[in-house]
Amino acid sequence: MMLEASEQVYFAVPPLPYYLESGEEYYEPGGQHPNRKQLGVFDLILIESGCLFIGEEDREWSLTAGQTVLLLPDRYHYSVKPAEENTRFYWVHFQTVGEWQQSEQDHASLSHDVHYNRFLTSPYSLHLQKQWTLPYPEQAFRLMRALNKAGGERQSSAFWTQQQTFEELLRMMDLRQNDTYISPVVTLAEKAEAFIKNNYRSEITSKTMADALNFHYNYITRCMKQVYDMTPIDYLAKYRLEQAKLLLLKTEWPISEIAHYVGFENVPYFSNCFANQIGLSPTKFRKQYMS
Repeated sequence: MMLEASEQVYFAVPPLPYYLESGEEYYEPGGQHPNRKQLGVFDLILIESGCLFIGEEDREWSLTAGQTVLLLPDRYHYSVKPAEENTRFYWVHFQTVGEWQQSEQDHASLSHDVHYNRFLTSPYSLHLQKQWTLPYPEQAFRLMRALNKAGGERQSSAFWTQQQTFEELLRMMDLRQNDTYISPVVTLAEKAEAFIKNNYRSEITSKTMADALNFHYNYITRCMKQVYDMTPIDYLAKYRLEQAKLLLLKTEWPISEIAHYVGFENVPYFSNCFANQIGLSPTKFRKQYMS
């Protein structure tokens, strides 16, 4: 199945986008979507039947059964024209506190450093298609009905039901969970990332990575640079330091033991890299969080 449009909306997680409210609309011929400006929340629309004519800024869509569109919180949304047939659709409003971006490229330039400093972990990039034909529409409609039904429950149970159901919907719509929609560049970059994470404690060379992934190292480097804005060597060093930070906080191991554990043979070199990247020496970093 080919992409119908190149635009994607990228969300850096954790934390995941969170559910706010949802509903179901039915338009007879002549009915139309309201015009809204600066709504302030993301508006995901899923068409069950009929055709909805809707636009955002200079983009216009004629959405039919099984199709979706994700409207952005800071744009002008409007009805292109009234419905010409009976049209039923679901909508869900959600928001995020993390970084997000809309792009026509097959990757996003989300800031790993800013995200790590804020949430103490590198981000996973959640990819949602701007406009999409759902591969399994009935599953999506089932989740939307569950979201709406939960609204009639007492708040203590409705909150968890709706958040968990919404996360299931996000997982189903995340393009990174479906190899059909992922470009070869992103696929190889993710395989290289997994190789680094699984082998960071050992020596990783251009040859070992090329042999493991069956691609020339220069091509692997180009893919990782495009997707993560880091070469494999840069990613390896950063990941080793992230693991070192966790060990400094979770254990009482000596600095030298942590350095060797995460793959640094030279302890002074580890300390210099840590200080340059984090802004503190390993010892000062550990003391900063000790009671």
